[in-house]
Amino acid sequence: MDFRWLHKGQARPGDGGRNSSAIVVFGGWAVGADLFGHLTGPYDVLFASDYRDLDADLPDLSAYERISLVAWSFGVASYAHWQQGRSDPFGRKVAINGTLTPVNRATGIPPVTLSKTIETLSPDAYQLFLSRVFNTCQPRGEIDVVARRDELRAIEARGDAPDTAFDRVWISTADKIFPPANQTRAWPENAIRQIAAPHAPFADFASWQEILS
Repeated sequence: MDFRWLHKGQARPGDGGRNSSAIVVFGGWAVGADLFGHLTGPYDVLFASDYRDLDADLPDLSAYERISLVAWSFGVASYAHWQQGRSDPFGRKVAINGTLTPVNRATGIPPVTLSKTIETLSPDAYQLFLSRVFNTCQPRGEIDVVARRDELRAIEARGDAPDTAFDRVWISTADKIFPPANQTRAWPENAIRQIAAPHAPFADFASWQEILS
């Protein structure tokens, strides 16, 4: 597991003050952080990836007044596993197109789908996966097949995550990775907000504030 800063700096260009709020993003499997690059807002943004293990700890965030969590796809369950046994620094938690039961026929990705993904993973299969994440063809992506297969096996072996409350759950109605009906069954109705978007809905947001709302 790895944490790295996507943005850390001034509240506004030319402003001597620093951001008083931070967002920790638990990303999805094998997609990276480029899809968050256009999102604006007065936040420092820390990105978590690679869930082959969950041993890494957050850097010191004690200087921030507010810390929020955004967890996407397999990042949702991975976050909940990671959080277990650690102090909880997050004042607000948002889940996007993922569940606490990541491999589940009724409330996650069907087990047969994940097994097929693991067995057939290749550069060409990864390209098809990217097309399904964004619901459109994508530029050729690179993948470390061995590492990412090991990551999927670790997620599968970890299983259901501990019960964790989220303040907001975004569900994309055109999600081709996590079936929207399964996500709806997995979450409390009052936390859900739907968006007409693919599994990666971030192009439909302009700012981090919109995601946290």
